[in-house]
Amino acid sequence: MIFSRKRAEGARHARDEMDTGVLDAEETPQPPARGPYDLAEAPDAPRLDLGSLQIPAVPEVEVRVQADPQGVIQQVVLVHGENALQLGVFAAPRSDGIWDEVREEIRQSLFNDGAAAQEVEGEYGTELRARVRTPDGITDLRFVGIDGPRWMVRGVYQGEAATNPDAAGPLAACLDGLVVDRGQEAKPVREPLPLRLPREMAEQAEQEGAPQQREV
Repeated sequence: MIFSRKRAEGARHARDEMDTGVLDAEETPQPPARGPYDLAEAPDAPRLDLGSLQIPAVPEVEVRVQADPQGVIQQVVLVHGENALQLGVFAAPRSDGIWDEVREEIRQSLFNDGAAAQEVEGEYGTELRARVRTPDGITDLRFVGIDGPRWMVRGVYQGEAATNPDAAGPLAACLDGLVVDRGQEAKPVREPLPLRLPREMAEQAEQEGAPQQREV
């Protein structure tokens, strides 16, 4: 079972209620040494286009998506062996990142559910590790957040990779090569950015007429 949690509805600053989607002319950020990349900075490489997220092609990594009959993706999970990485991408303001605030809300939500969470420093900065009770038993989780230009990627590792980052292997390579296509339209801060199946798969899902989990 892949752990999924509704995003917390915490208080927002008034300036964060809506991202206008327009960059100031003087803002010229330097391309990062690794991803997740903004679309404007992404290197050329084969990727699976899911709309706001483009997943790099990494050997032996399965991309599993849960989509509705219209092809709108509800969940994206990358799987390699016994390890999994659930991905989400959200709108963020131009001025500040939101991972620090989101991470605290996740920690508080876990605490309210009786699960202790610990902050640790990882390759992308401060991560959150927790042990939770699920219908399948006790599960270790590792939450990773990366703030980009007007977006935030959240990853949740499960399996050995949740407690040992070195075990993430190909899943970590997918995160490093991830590309975010934010678009220019205004979005409320923290709103999930739209994800869709590739056209052929969306047409197949619509014909079948029921939400399904797919490997792509």
